[in-house]
Amino acid sequence: MVSALSIAANTTSAYAVSLESTLAIPGESTDLFPLNGSSGGANINRLGFFSDIYYDRYENVYYGLGDRGAGGGVLSYQTRVQKFSLDVDPNTGAISNFNVLKTILFTKDGENFNGLNPTLLNGDAGNLGLSFDPEGFAVAPNGNFYVSDEYGPSVYEFSSTGSFLKAFTTPENIVPKVGSVPNYVDGRGTITTGRQDNRGFEGVTLSPDGSKLFAMLQDPLVNEGSPDGRRSQNLRIVEFDTATRSPVAQYIYQLESLAAINDRIPGTDDDFGQNSQGRNIGISAITALNNNEFLVLERDNRGVGEADPLGEAPVASKRVYKIDLTGATDVSNISLAGTNTLPSGVTPVSKSLFLDIAEQLKAAGQVIPEKVEGLAIGPQLKDGSYAIILGTDNDFSVTQGDAGQLDVCTDGTAFSLVSIDSGCPSGQKLLPAYLYSFKASATELEGFVPPEKVPEPAATVGLMLLGFGGLLLRRQ
Repeated sequence: MVSALSIAANTTSAYAVSLESTLAIPGESTDLFPLNGSSGGANINRLGFFSDIYYDRYENVYYGLGDRGAGGGVLSYQTRVQKFSLDVDPNTGAISNFNVLKTILFTKDGENFNGLNPTLLNGDAGNLGLSFDPEGFAVAPNGNFYVSDEYGPSVYEFSSTGSFLKAFTTPENIVPKVGSVPNYVDGRGTITTGRQDNRGFEGVTLSPDGSKLFAMLQDPLVNEGSPDGRRSQNLRIVEFDTATRSPVAQYIYQLESLAAINDRIPGTDDDFGQNSQGRNIGISAITALNNNEFLVLERDNRGVGEADPLGEAPVASKRVYKIDLTGATDVSNISLAGTNTLPSGVTPVSKSLFLDIAEQLKAAGQVIPEKVEGLAIGPQLKDGSYAIILGTDNDFSVTQGDAGQLDVCTDGTAFSLVSIDSGCPSGQKLLPAYLYSFKASATELEGFVPPEKVPEPAATVGLMLLGFGGLLLRRQ
């Protein structure tokens, strides 16, 4: 059991989707990685927090995805997903008792996927190999895992034990390249087309029947904007056929306008610049409501985190939007290079505000973390409403310093940077991660279709026997 602090929120709220409770999970928490004589450490068994969250409502368990580990791809880390339990009050939706049940490593042919970038792992920026930065997670009706990756960007299918099965085909226009040569490590100034560095498939979700998979880039492509993707608000959602694992369509999601974001920042000194639109603002998660509607988590890069342990920079955007693909144009064969506006005849997905996370955390007097990244529609409550579960990524409480990777320690009023795994000064702790529970009425989630699940073999046999027995009774 991981020790966690539960923070009650004000349940009397004017918001349509209201904050019910917050669970603070210590940064010192560990997962169930087998130590085999090792004493552990940041890149061994420090618990990697919620780059994504998935709720399996049939088993009443959750999956929490860590990313490539501490150090941003420069320290070796065997990538993994955590299966965990969480108690949800059936009346209020308040959460408690976070408990890691299983730590599942991602493997291929007996070798571990690793968070090291391709240059460090394979000696070649153009050889993806087993380099893996998992950011989005979904479970197929048959129990297999779909995991999206930022390096590729890629989507992989794994068994429920974490063993690699198949890779999806990434559209060529999204693969980062220098000319015609893939480069999965370098960024703007080197790559000429494809996803921006560290801005790959940030979220993934399935249609309720599992026939379609939707992967979403965190930001616009490096070459789609004027003069580049940093100034654009147009990012791509890719639709795949899960049977063929091939892309079938692409749609444009438009980030909130820079003007609207800056209007929420007092004064002008801390406004985001024009080259921040498609870089410092982006999406972190997507989850399906039905075949056409989705919830998308959009955020800025400010708040309490490894780069700003005290949260001194003003936060402008931590929001969940409801989007609809109906009527959106398939832009698979349409380039947005050299423009920040959409060509005539191109319709983006529609979107409307579902939840202002930052506003509600501020109203509740709570800190606002930088990386709110996990999003799941949790269990249905007794009154017909749903618990919406969100989680934060604390980057393993590690930052890059002049002397290499450093642990970030804080008491909320001051902070220290110390050698990784050396222990925090007295009175300070590693940055925690947070789980939030929001309550959304059935009206707010109108149209939600829970994902399907293939019955277990034993259950299938039982249903067949019951059907055969009924047939005999009718004949008698």
